[in-house]
Amino acid sequence: MKIKEIWFDAEHIYGCDEEGHEYSQSLLWYPKLRTATDEERAAYTFGFDGIHWRGLDEDISFESFTYDDSEPTPLQRFFLTHKEINVAEFARSLGMNATLLRNYINGFKKPSAERENEILAHIHKLGEEMMAACF
Repeated sequence: MKIKEIWFDAEHIYGCDEEGHEYSQSLLWYPKLRTATDEERAAYTFGFDGIHWRGLDEDISFESFTYDDSEPTPLQRFFLTHKEINVAEFARSLGMNATLLRNYINGFKKPSAERENEILAHIHKLGEEMMAACF
C-alpha cells in the first residue's frame, strides 16, 4: 500500500492510496504535526515507504495508516493531551513501572481492565487533591 495524497483537519491526518481507499490517523500520535502550521504540514515528501516532513523532523509510514489503533484509547488520549503530567512521577506515585505505563500510552502494550481502572482511579484521586487545594 502506498499513500498518494494526504490532507488534514484539526484532529486527523488523512491519506488516500493508489486504489482510492481513504485512511485516517489521530494527530495525537504526531505532536509535531498536530501543532504545525498549514505551511509546515504542506512541506512534505513521499518516500519509498512513507511521508517525511524534513522541517519538522517527522515521518509517517504508509503502513501506519492501516494500524488498528489509528485512534488513541481514552487512556492514551488522556496522557497524550496532558503533556504537563510527568509520566514517570505519575507511575511512581501509583506504584507502577514507568516504562510499562509509557508502553500503555504508546500502544505497545494493552492494560487489563483492572489495571486501566487503577490508573483512572489514581487520575481521579489526583484531580480531587488538586481541586481541594487552597492558597
